[in-house]
Amino acid sequence: MTHLTRVLIASTASVLLLVPAAGCGGRRDTARTDAGGEVRCEVTAETRIGLATGNATGVYFALGNAYATELSNATGGAVKATAAETGASVQNIQQLVAGTYQVAFSLADTAADAVRGTGSFDGKRQPVRALARIHTNYTQVIARRDARITSVADMRGRRVSTGSPKSGTEVIANRLLQAAGLDPARDVQAQRLDLAKTVDGMKDGSIDAFFWSGGLPTPGVTDLFTTASGRVDFVDITPLLGKLKEINPVYERGSIPAATYRTPGDVPTIVVPNVLLVKDDLDADLACVLTRTLFDRKDRLAQANAAAKEIILETARRTDPVELHRGSVKALDDLNAPR
Repeated sequence: MTHLTRVLIASTASVLLLVPAAGCGGRRDTARTDAGGEVRCEVTAETRIGLATGNATGVYFALGNAYATELSNATGGAVKATAAETGASVQNIQQLVAGTYQVAFSLADTAADAVRGTGSFDGKRQPVRALARIHTNYTQVIARRDARITSVADMRGRRVSTGSPKSGTEVIANRLLQAAGLDPARDVQAQRLDLAKTVDGMKDGSIDAFFWSGGLPTPGVTDLFTTASGRVDFVDITPLLGKLKEINPVYERGSIPAATYRTPGDVPTIVVPNVLLVKDDLDADLACVLTRTLFDRKDRLAQANAAAKEIILETARRTDPVELHRGSVKALDDLNAPR
């Protein structure tokens, strides 16, 4: 080995010692893993966490930002949370498991796929737990009136936004298209766009119809019905409910009240609940604080978006087949205890 080679090896080793581990750049999250033992339901050391939400004009993002603020307020600044815009459910779970985020919003059907290792998760069961069931998502399928689309089957050959890649919206969109006898990859001109770009496309005529799964009201959809009033209509998807329930019984019939988007009448649709997820090994004290804050500060979350009014203790534990985190169980037991 030459002297020059020794110098190069030594120099490289020195540099490697100075380079931080992969994934440590940017925000530094400090949430601990669960050490077991009694759950005290308190966080005293400064703890930074990231919340994976969804599209910027959707309900997840609105609630996520409000939730991040309330976590800081409720803990005297001990928990410092940051809400991030994401592609939503599937991506959220993947990045939760990877450690990019510590809390994730997700549709219940996607969360069920995750723990079963089905659907988008390719046979791999994901190590996630639920903090609580939260608000309901309404499947909102809307078409430009001049496109003459009155059913999902009418979307054959059309330009259709199926939602952001790896989103819960995309999962439901593809299932609805298949239920209507269409191949999402061949029978429609699928545009995998976030809600903001989708709404822009509906306004300028570059998109004929779109799928969206979100709480009520969804700001982006409100914008569309405000600025394009008389030029867009909801598509009735309820005839496809039976086929969706064969895939997952979590799907139910619901309706979007006329007052939500000032439609002529209530809009029948298919609904699915949402859940807040964490990794199964998250520190139980932090999981307990996260859950308790969700309910203690619900009224303030509802000021950010009315969907938060649906966050109630009566349905909080209904997260099957996703198990509740043990820290969440402690928080819900305490919240339900006689006072």
